[in-house]
Amino acid sequence: MRRLILPLLFGLCGAAVLIGLGVWQLQRLEWKETVLAAMAARIGGPPIPLPETPEKTRDNYQTVTLTGRFLPGHLDVMSGQKLVGPGFRVIAPFETEEGRRVMVDRGFVPDAERKTPRTGAGVTEISGNLLWPDDADSYTPAPNLTENLWFARDVVTMAKALNTEPVLIVAFTDTGEGVSPVPVDTMSVPNNHFQYAMTWFSLALVWLGMTVFWLRRMALRIN
Repeated sequence: MRRLILPLLFGLCGAAVLIGLGVWQLQRLEWKETVLAAMAARIGGPPIPLPETPEKTRDNYQTVTLTGRFLPGHLDVMSGQKLVGPGFRVIAPFETEEGRRVMVDRGFVPDAERKTPRTGAGVTEISGNLLWPDDADSYTPAPNLTENLWFARDVVTMAKALNTEPVLIVAFTDTGEGVSPVPVDTMSVPNNHFQYAMTWFSLALVWLGMTVFWLRRMALRIN
């Protein structure tokens, strides 16, 4: 029977590790749900005036309202909509009544309408959410400045190109000219921790089952 002790310990330790990973994922799930709830509360909260010095940690997803006018020029960021197909997000410079220049993500236009001239409609009020997207990574191509084609919403780089503050507001009000708003929501934030937890727990059950199977075979051989 001593020959069974080491395999038994190995099996129990392996199962304990897998169960521990499952529990860790459940803890991550609780954390993510808290984060998503805070995001949803901020997204759906009453709008406030644009902060003087917006900060990502404090103001990300904050609902804001601002009055001013769109300035000439815009950036086209590749995007897509399930029911429409490929297209672009229109990122435009916006000058507030106080003279601040920020960026507004006006929304989505289909590929066929990309070249349509858009100049804004005079003084307008916009409501939206402050956002610091994490679209760009080390694999994101550099923008094609000749074609005004961008592959991610890199706030700092876009601000330099448009000569604005590094501040992006994703509009949920309609800014017109055929641009469809794409409001910020929590649906785009992945939350797969429950599935991960179930995977680890399932593997733990399989591990325990295989451990019992091999222990029984070893016991029969010993006897």
